Amino acid sequence: MSEKVDTDELLAKASKWSKIGPPYHAFYRGKVEVMPKCAIRSLQDFSIWYTPGVAQACREIEADHEKAFEQTSKWNYVAVVSDGTRVLGLGDIGGQAGMPVMEGKALIFKYLGGVDAFPICLATKDPEEVIQAVKWIEPSFGGINLEDFSKPKCFYILDRLRKEMPIPVWHDDQQGTAAVILAGVINALKLVGKKMDEAQFAIVGSGSANTRTYYVLEAAGVNPKNVIMVDSTGIIAQSREELEGTYKWDLALKTNAEGRTGGIKEALEGSDICIAASKPGPGTIKPEEVSGMADDAILFACANPVPEIWPWEAKEAGVKVMATGRSDFPNQVNNSLVFPAIFRGALDVRAKTITDEMCIASAQELAKYAEDKGLTDEYIIPSMSEWEIYPRQAVAVGLKAVEQGIARRKLSRQELYEHAEYIIKRTQDIVALLMKQGYIAAPPPEPT
Repeated sequence: MSEKVDTDELLAKASKWSKIGPPYHAFYRGKVEVMPKCAIRSLQDFSIWYTPGVAQACREIEADHEKAFEQTSKWNYVAVVSDGTRVLGLGDIGGQAGMPVMEGKALIFKYLGGVDAFPICLATKDPEEVIQAVKWIEPSFGGINLEDFSKPKCFYILDRLRKEMPIPVWHDDQQGTAAVILAGVINALKLVGKKMDEAQFAIVGSGSANTRTYYVLEAAGVNPKNVIMVDSTGIIAQSREELEGTYKWDLALKTNAEGRTGGIKEALEGSDICIAASKPGPGTIKPEEVSGMADDAILFACANPVPEIWPWEAKEAGVKVMATGRSDFPNQVNNSLVFPAIFRGALDVRAKTITDEMCIASAQELAKYAEDKGLTDEYIIPSMSEWEIYPRQAVAVGLKAVEQGIARRKLSRQELYEHAEYIIKRTQDIVALLMKQGYIAAPPPEPT
């Protein structure tokens, strides 16, 4: 959709989902539930699943904690933990109000990754209390997904828990965003014939998403000297002494080798690719600023619900490849393309953590899938409907964890693929069956 369209129509489409959301949520009274997975032939079977038969399973786990992955569902349980301080575009609304988002995350985990995820909304905003709470619930879970924590504490919480927890801890707003953007960057640069280590990057926004994206891009081969980052004040540079002692100082030391100053316009000047995750537009990035980019420029405008610049404005200003966070434009950059698969792979090998290298492996597989289908200006990354990408990414992630020596289980490529494909397909088949049989009711009519 490179031609100009009716902006009022686009904004109306975005608001439509907000109108449908509350009555649909109220109709279903939540989006996920707990269902039995074991056979119950009669109530006598509870002598196996509960007392007295359960006691021996408890004893075996007491003797060897690793057996919890075999005797319980810990191997497939993930906690979606949030304090509600940075919920979508809503800001600090608290854990209770953030619950619909965490349930939605759990739903995507299950449907696209076969992962049993549970929303855990905390009644604290203190980083130390959050860390302690996550540590307290660790025995029940095989992984932790941190969600919607404000910066800068999101960095501190993630770093601490990754170091101190024996299971994977990840922050989707950081690592998930970074992985899916990397996949798009790989193919966009390939499409325009530019190299990762030579391209000039402008990164607009220095919140949790873009900060982690920078570090993942660096690990994937981007030259830090070729990166210019912009925050709400301007270009991040060593000349900005007020950044000393903050997380941005490391960015100032590594990037912007030429010491460029100014704002978005100066950052975009001559850049090959711009990655924006900042203030929703339109108008955050202006066409005249984009026109100063290099030939065959690439622009990822990831703000929601409205990108920093409309795609047709960017195209008219000379952009060759455009991506946004919206599903009604080509090349949607969406975390849901990666986090179900990354956790699927990590859980299946019982990884102790999720490394940047595992995220890169996921991104490379995602990019390869799109490349195999044929890259175009409007297809550099798959859509969520192409579900085959999820088991493929899970395999890449699991194998990378084994290679890095952080996996408790060593499975072959074939074993990883067959299990991931089965558990994802099983979930989708069960949902279809429950809908067909009426156990999941058809939704009510859409409000007018």
